[in-house]
Amino acid sequence: MTPIGEETLESRITGALVGAAVGDALGGPVEGYSPDQILERHGGRVDGVVGPWNGDAWRTARPIAPYHKGDGHVTDDTLMTHALVRVYATVRDHLDAYAVAGHLVPDLMTNPRWIPELEAEALPLQRIFLAEKWLVTRLHYGHADPREAGAGNIVNCGAAMYMAPVGLVNAANPAGAYAEALDIAGAHQSSYGREAAGVLAAAVSAACVPGATPESVVAECLAVAKDGTRAAIEAVCETAARYTEFEPALGPLRAAVAPYDTVGPDYRAPSLGARRPSRLHAIEELPVALGMLTVARGDFRQAVLGSVNYGRDCDSIATMAGALAGALGSPVPDEWAGQVAEASRLDLWEPARTLAAVTREIFTRDLHRRRTHESAFAGLGGAPCAV
Repeated sequence: MTPIGEETLESRITGALVGAAVGDALGGPVEGYSPDQILERHGGRVDGVVGPWNGDAWRTARPIAPYHKGDGHVTDDTLMTHALVRVYATVRDHLDAYAVAGHLVPDLMTNPRWIPELEAEALPLQRIFLAEKWLVTRLHYGHADPREAGAGNIVNCGAAMYMAPVGLVNAANPAGAYAEALDIAGAHQSSYGREAAGVLAAAVSAACVPGATPESVVAECLAVAKDGTRAAIEAVCETAARYTEFEPALGPLRAAVAPYDTVGPDYRAPSLGARRPSRLHAIEELPVALGMLTVARGDFRQAVLGSVNYGRDCDSIATMAGALAGALGSPVPDEWAGQVAEASRLDLWEPARTLAAVTREIFTRDLHRRRTHESAFAGLGGAPCAV
């Protein structure tokens, strides 16, 4: 397969971050429902920005109230992604769990920002899900060791959903992205939730390699992934390779990931074993996002629409698929990006500009550190110093 595009670092970072936000906004209004329910509610498949599931009753209709999901509003996936970019902009170097405790948690707790789903300025802490509030509980109030704070949290996609910036900072270095994301995610998640964060970062990093394809991205994921996460990705992507359109793939992809998913068939009523640590299981979102990327052959529009119409946790699935397709260089439709930016009242491009500048600074530091190591190692007689 030929490469999707020959892109610059800046364009790949922009594609990934804007693409993630667009996927998030398109998936939000149908999150938690099945493909059949989506089909019935919308009289066909979702093919762009749509309104709230319950129309004007979104403020009180359960189980979504009081969030205005739909009409182009991004969700907590994007809020957390942008928050992590701000941490990189502050630290201007690689991050770890201590950076989460020292910078991300205070940002969530103390800096009011525009929250599209609340249509108001509020603390991000007032919007994020309980699995993300765990960061504040454990790190600020519990004074837990940041590297171990994720233990005890529900195991879900909460850390993976905002790890794209880690893959971008480590562009074209999947192993480095995986290691850094595992360190960061230790403050938030454990078990296969933490593993998914590492693999998603590796996937985004792999998508930035010149000449990358969906197949090469999946291969890099399989090279680093462990246990049930690896098995789930392999099973889903083997199934996805048999399809070139998302409609006939919806059922087969769910069937392929089901043995590894702990939530069970009813997304709104999880099974007794749901979201508990395990070496045998995986989050559903990452394998399905990679599967949709495979079905779409890397095309942004098809990967995101497949993820959205899959239902279940489709805002996070589409966030991941959008980041991956965007990093590969598949164009994010201007009309979608414009609608989401305007509706959410957010500059979707500013975080990309910021992260691109920081990424270049970090690479320069890495190069200096590498040269210092090479010189010291050569002094030990280990190898000649590179010219």
